Amino acid sequence: MKVLVLAGGSGTRLWPLSRKNLPKQFLRLYGDKSLLQLTVERLLNTVSPEDIVVMTNSDYRFHVKSNLEALPAFGNMQTAAHIILEPAGRNTAPAIALGIQYCLEKLGCKDDEVVFVCPSDHIIKPAEKFIQYLRQSEEIAQKGPIVTFGIRPLGPETGYGYIKACPEPLQSGPNPFYKVERFVEKPDRETAEGYISEGNYFWNSGMFMFRIDSMREDLILHEPVIGGMFKKGFEEFTSGFAALPDISIDYAVMEKSQKTVTVPLDLYWNDIGSWDSLYDVLEKDGDGNVKVGEVRAVDTKDTLILGEGRLISTIGLENCLIIETGDAVLVAKRGEARKVKDIVQGLRAEGRKEVTEHVTTYRPWGNYTVLEEDARYKIKSIVVSPLEKLSLQMHYHRSEHWVVVKGTAKVTVGDKEIFVHENESVYVPKSTMHRLENPGKVPLEIIEVQNGEYVGEDDIVRLEDVYGR
Repeated sequence: MKVLVLAGGSGTRLWPLSRKNLPKQFLRLYGDKSLLQLTVERLLNTVSPEDIVVMTNSDYRFHVKSNLEALPAFGNMQTAAHIILEPAGRNTAPAIALGIQYCLEKLGCKDDEVVFVCPSDHIIKPAEKFIQYLRQSEEIAQKGPIVTFGIRPLGPETGYGYIKACPEPLQSGPNPFYKVERFVEKPDRETAEGYISEGNYFWNSGMFMFRIDSMREDLILHEPVIGGMFKKGFEEFTSGFAALPDISIDYAVMEKSQKTVTVPLDLYWNDIGSWDSLYDVLEKDGDGNVKVGEVRAVDTKDTLILGEGRLISTIGLENCLIIETGDAVLVAKRGEARKVKDIVQGLRAEGRKEVTEHVTTYRPWGNYTVLEEDARYKIKSIVVSPLEKLSLQMHYHRSEHWVVVKGTAKVTVGDKEIFVHENESVYVPKSTMHRLENPGKVPLEIIEVQNGEYVGEDDIVRLEDVYGR
């Protein structure tokens, strides 16, 4: 069995923590590992690292790479992890088709290989029970059906699509599965209540399992523009990807196929689709509060308080959501979290950078944090990981002054190379070729002061870059 992990989403439903440049699959929201890492660890209970393919885009390739390499199973691999970069955002149907082509051409899979597709940002527990469902579903998929995974509803949820199963199971026993009668869109509350009372409706988890030939046949039949790409090689498929229809696998295949079945999962599942969902999954104190960071709560109940840096104090609150980051604070009533999208849409229309960027930005070589900025200057704290280096570059509109706070820097300025140690500094004039490297074994920390008529991040001319940017 091969696994396609979908990790290209740039969702902002968990704004201001999740943003376009660092979406939720790379955040540590549930313990000390990212949601992507938790997903992959769960899968490693049934497949090996070589069987996992992560699908993302070029903006996130270094996030995916660093997340995977931090896991022992991938850090010990003799070859690189399988990462597919989608050339454009075209939804799940083209992405899954591209992943299938990769499995056939690059991994040497046969038509009868079973493929499991799952998102990268869900919480599922216990993992052992989930793996049992996967093994059962692999046996079902091997016979030809396309398997969907339904979640037994805990209530009339209006934020999920639903799967209506036929009343009688195709296989009875402790783990029954059913023929799918139809898929339905997110309902209003009254409709959702009707689904719950009827009893044969399940939340659509967005996970699928199928034989390669089964899914390929349905894509060719129901979405021939995408299905026709299977006649091409992987590289040609990739180059033509941006021209494919922007359509989900649900619309393209699942709602039309005659061979879909659903396996109901009787376990805990949470897609962390909102702050309300995150509150549900996190551990609470005796007052029903979730407190992360420096929090002092007085007469506060049933509230999520999440801080990144500042002390947060609350008095007399109940059923609230408070999320603080370095440059934004969200305060909302619990139950209203899905309206975060309205905030994000408004900020995006205004061109606000808070929609896409954090004050800390991650790069393949490390990260930087903007400490202060104005029209003609910007001050950053920069951390370069051991043995990493920035691109050889120049700027037309700004000069830079670097002060080493910790570690040793190897600096190229023009045709000179020098070593700069703690409490030492170096000046980089405008329009001068330069590079910053960390030759040591500990993280290099510097303070950078930029000055000039323009200090935007796009004033970079890269002359050489080990990361291929």
